[in-house]
Amino acid sequence: QIPPPHQRGKYLLVFDPLDGSSNIDVNVTVGSIFSILRAPQAVIDSGRDVTEADFLQPGCQQLAAGYALYGPTTMLILSVGNGVAGFTLDPNLGQFMLTHPAIRVPEDTQEFAINASNARFWEPPVKRYVDECLAGRTGARGKDFNMRWIASMVAEAHRILMRGGVFLYPRDTKDIAMPGRLRLLYEANPIGFLMEQAGARVSTGREPLLQVQPEALHQRIGLIFGSKHEVERIERYHAEPPEHLDLAHPLFGERSLFREEMAL
Repeated sequence: QIPPPHQRGKYLLVFDPLDGSSNIDVNVTVGSIFSILRAPQAVIDSGRDVTEADFLQPGCQQLAAGYALYGPTTMLILSVGNGVAGFTLDPNLGQFMLTHPAIRVPEDTQEFAINASNARFWEPPVKRYVDECLAGRTGARGKDFNMRWIASMVAEAHRILMRGGVFLYPRDTKDIAMPGRLRLLYEANPIGFLMEQAGARVSTGREPLLQVQPEALHQRIGLIFGSKHEVERIERYHAEPPEHLDLAHPLFGERSLFREEMAL
């Protein structure tokens, strides 16, 4: 808690202190993610203690968001609602220098990131999208794609901000009670804010992420973000009636690497 002698501020902070922690013992890039919200006026006026409910604001109400990236260089990526800028730590000066002004995510890409070990749990729209990407130039997309997976969302987001791409950690059927794996308030929302400020698109697959009303501090959600045209395609696949989905994809067929058993 904030010590009593110090005046209460006007803002709330939510953060993930170490994203990608499963990679830290192998020295893969990790980071810290943060989101800044405005405190409710009642908190500012009365000075009362902040409650969990005060933080349950949709992502579109964020005032600022960013992440620190701990990799070959230490970087701070920040948006205060007017674009995205990147700062790199100069170890000699001990200061962050502006190195990436006005970051923009390309609208088109040939890279996607998803954990393929969950393929048997994916919903049909996600299966369709991944299969089309893997089919390459001989398939429906008519071009080859590269697949990436770092298991560190902050590292995936950074790559997309630097050169484009699409990241999918969608809702699946692995645990029906859990509508996603990533935390809405302090993982998905701040990354989503940065992406939209950089011209990318952010979605759950079914609705714009930043419009989702949080119901709990540690609420989880499915997340898709990145190059605009690819995310829009995935949203279209989710919007199509199930009977229009073509599920006869080689990737998930009888001889597939990702074969799943189906009840007949």
